[in-house]
Amino acid sequence: SKKEEVKFEAFSPEAFAYDIGDSWEINATVNVKGFEKKEVGDELSTSLGFSVDLIDPDSTETLDVFFDSKEVTSKELIDVQLEAQFELDYNSPDGLYKIIFHITDKYSGKIITAEAEFELKK
Repeated sequence: SKKEEVKFEAFSPEAFAYDIGDSWEINATVNVKGFEKKEVGDELSTSLGFSVDLIDPDSTETLDVFFDSKEVTSKELIDVQLEAQFELDYNSPDGLYKIIFHITDKYSGKIITAEAEFELKK
C-alpha cells in the first residue's frame, strides 16, 4: 500500500505580544508538516530552517527579526512546531503587526510561508 504524500505546508500560526516593562516580548509559533524525511537508524530525521519578518502598523517591513533552524529526529515524525521569540522597543507604535515565517525544508529545498498577526496596545 502506497502512502499518500502530505503537502509541505505551514499551519496554525500564532503570535502574541507581552509587556515586560521596558520592552515588548514577541512570541510566535507555526506548525509544519509534509517535509522530507531521512531514515537515521530506526528513526526519521528532518531539517528545517526559518526566518521571521515583521511588518509594523505603518507597513514598514523589518527582515529577519529572528532566524533559526530545527533538526528533529524521532520514531514518528508527522509535524514540527517552530518557535520564534524576540523583543520590540517599548516605544514601538500601537497597532496591528504582522509576522511572516519563511520556512525552508533543507532536505528538499522547498520554501513555504505563513503569517500571523498580533496587536500592541499600551
